[in-house]
Amino acid sequence: MATISCGIDFGTSNSSVAIADNGKISLVPVEESSVTIPSAIFFRRVDNKAFYGRTAVNLFFDRQEGRFMRSLKRVLGTSLMKQGTLVNGASMNFSSIISSFLKQIKDKADAVAGQELDHVVMGRPVHFVDNDPEADARAQTELQAIAQRIGFKHIAFQFEPIAAAFAHEARIIGEKLAIVADLGGGTSDFTVIRLSNQYVHKSDRSSDILANTGVRIGGNDFDKELSLAAIMPELGYRSTYGPKNLEVPLKPYVDLAEWSKVNFLYTPKIIMQVRQLLHQSHDKQRYRRLLKVLEDETGHALLAAAEGTKIALSSQDDYQAPLDFIEDRFSISVKQELFDKAIDEDVEKIAASARECLREAGVSKEAIDLVILTGGSTEVRSIQAAFKNLFPNAAIADENKLSSVGLGLAYDSEYKFGQKVKPVSHT
Repeated sequence: MATISCGIDFGTSNSSVAIADNGKISLVPVEESSVTIPSAIFFRRVDNKAFYGRTAVNLFFDRQEGRFMRSLKRVLGTSLMKQGTLVNGASMNFSSIISSFLKQIKDKADAVAGQELDHVVMGRPVHFVDNDPEADARAQTELQAIAQRIGFKHIAFQFEPIAAAFAHEARIIGEKLAIVADLGGGTSDFTVIRLSNQYVHKSDRSSDILANTGVRIGGNDFDKELSLAAIMPELGYRSTYGPKNLEVPLKPYVDLAEWSKVNFLYTPKIIMQVRQLLHQSHDKQRYRRLLKVLEDETGHALLAAAEGTKIALSSQDDYQAPLDFIEDRFSISVKQELFDKAIDEDVEKIAASARECLREAGVSKEAIDLVILTGGSTEVRSIQAAFKNLFPNAAIADENKLSSVGLGLAYDSEYKFGQKVKPVSHT
């Protein structure tokens, strides 16, 4: 009897799971009919019950009392894994929090499979943490322990861009030299790989994978830079105070622009410091908005406004970002040019990582037949322009942006644990 296995894509922004069952690869509905779920948790204050995905997001933005968390993947490999955090007044470690999120995904996969799944391939970025091999190895070890904790007995890992390549391979006729660009919320990863529908039977693909590179920059970083460039100045960012015209402290603004740091700002000490500076501020109207965001604990709403602006600017030249949770009928006009300028350095670092992947593979950009774009951040206009400029002659494949990694991990689980997969269409 063939082993039923699965692949889990635990993403910074969104997650998915797919099952491999005797050659058939299928995505699992993880939140109602959707095959992707936002990587978000909301712990309700009244009973500390956990809610996930869109439900968690909606509860938070409906101003229900509780603790909201996103971008949990970025905690792996960092000191925060040991430190933990306060959840509705009680200390909770991040291993338990991440386990809670991934367990409900596994439960959905178990229900579809009709059995408890023991075999999984977990996706991982090329680098959990840049330029720190020890922290990178620690992050994978932590994720493996979490997978064991939620019930998996046989656990393997695969780089996310390689998984995305596997998801496309069944439809490729002949051999193509491809570069996979997997741009998620937290990382941008690249793989140069030879693909063909004739290769899906191969158990060892090491000779086809020519190079992997990655950089810890993704959509969350775009949100951060856009927020600092367009939104935070309207909250007094880089304004001055006092007789010496000193610049107000920047740390609260920088932390407000990062999903993983927002919750650490709502302390009496920080709020008191902002109140004291307000009396000396040279721009009281704007600086008072910062105080209101901290007092009302609406930092996540601020980041959601930045994220919504980023998404809107992928299809329009300017956008009116609504900030009426700060002041009645308050909004900010943001233009595409400002966004492009704000993320210019990040886009160049991402493009540099892609070029490094080509160098490590020993191939020219002209030799690339196919560019596979996956991850929501590939929708950003300047990212699309950068890759069209890098690979002007290559075909572009960008379907299933948010679920191709999950699909590919299930293909890989079949390679590793089950019968060799047949070149069939996935569902």
